[in-house]
Amino acid sequence: MRIRVRRTGGFAGIERRAEVDTSGRPDAPSWHTLADRVLTSGRSTPPAGVPDGFRYEITVDDRTVYAADPRLTEDERELVSRVLKEGA
Repeated sequence: MRIRVRRTGGFAGIERRAEVDTSGRPDAPSWHTLADRVLTSGRSTPPAGVPDGFRYEITVDDRTVYAADPRLTEDERELVSRVLKEGA
């Protein structure tokens, strides 16, 4: 499974991208469970955010969902944080 996050917006407007490929990872099942929950609850269109807030495009394999601050679910927040921290 390939998980990609694209974060835009924020005060400085700097875009950040990261990607994690779960193939062969010992923790792959936890990534898959989290990604499935995000896809299930995610929005298919970009939501309205707040001024200077971040907007997120979360792509798992070939499916994309969108989220925006301050209305991220706990699952979205966790997945985004993990991908931006561990991804390349």
